[in-house]
Amino acid sequence: MSYLFTSEAVSEGHPDKLCDAISDALLDLYLSHDNKSRTAIETLATTDRVIISGETSASSVTKDEIETTIRQTVKNIGYDQKSFSYNTLSIENYLHHQSSDIALGVDKQGAGDQGIMFGYAKREQGIDTNYMPIAIFLANRILKNLSQARHSGEISGILPDAKSQVTIEYDTSGKPLRASKILVSTQHTADLSQAKVQEIASKYIRSSLPQGWSIKDEDILINPTGRFVIGGPNGDTGLTGRKIIVDTYGGYAPHGGGAFSGKDATKVDRAAAYMLRYIAKNIVAAGLAQECLLQVSYAIGLKDPLSLYIDTKGTCLVDENKLLNVIKEMFDLTPHGIIKQLNLQNPIYLPTSAYGHFGRTPDNKGCFSWEKTDKIEELQKCF
Repeated sequence: MSYLFTSEAVSEGHPDKLCDAISDALLDLYLSHDNKSRTAIETLATTDRVIISGETSASSVTKDEIETTIRQTVKNIGYDQKSFSYNTLSIENYLHHQSSDIALGVDKQGAGDQGIMFGYAKREQGIDTNYMPIAIFLANRILKNLSQARHSGEISGILPDAKSQVTIEYDTSGKPLRASKILVSTQHTADLSQAKVQEIASKYIRSSLPQGWSIKDEDILINPTGRFVIGGPNGDTGLTGRKIIVDTYGGYAPHGGGAFSGKDATKVDRAAAYMLRYIAKNIVAAGLAQECLLQVSYAIGLKDPLSLYIDTKGTCLVDENKLLNVIKEMFDLTPHGIIKQLNLQNPIYLPTSAYGHFGRTPDNKGCFSWEKTDKIEELQKCF
């Protein structure tokens, strides 16, 4: 029998993602002043108001720079609405210095906190999804394509807040067959008819599907309530770190105990999750397994992981225990080693705040360095 699996995604204009973007834009601001900055910045957004709090290390960053960065981030996403505008929103700043107790452990190159982190990669049969599960890959692609059309002026009347949900039918061998249902809810101007909203969204849904795939009109749901004018932080309060499953594997693989945005790379919640994705992706890309799940755990103040676990779901073509030992020998999983390997002390984080932290394309500025597949040959030589 076939089976169905569903993942959801949200756009950069979703209230929670807006907050992730602000937190990561401020992280980049601090890193541009001092690449050893430590931050854990939380953002709340509601009707014409943004509140930031959390910890930072001592820095020359000024309050004016922080406010300018927040307003520019909101503007770039596209919010200039009556009840939430980059120009009129009020900003409350409650940032404070990092706890000296936390800093002590990090100063010794230990983990900044305890926790568990996961990394995952999968080769979908017959489809290039950049080693991601196809449901979350397509859910993000639909919203990203719709957003790019909005920013370029190719379409009008579509506003920043949007969600998608994609249901994939798999056969008994695990091969994805088709998109069974696709749901998109997108904010729009009051004068845009529902027929026009459906026409615009349907175009980008269909163009986002893999080559050769089609979907019936009745299997596409667009704005099921019939109207989505009031949106963004005016429609629903946003908070940093509330979309962790959207950020990772869409529920197809586990997520660890913490969110990513606003945290610098000394926070293993973020850095170790990036590292495990890097390792898992290289293992699958090297042809050693069709699927790879990794878990690691840390204790605050200690450098070395407490545990490392691998599960290739029965797809490993080599000895799994040997593969685990190779990982331990080849990759430095101390916080300092991860930062050095992936070059994580640069202002590279804002682009990660929407459309997933994984399954992206590395750029020449160092962003998405954990998506490189530069360990393929080295891994293959071990077997």
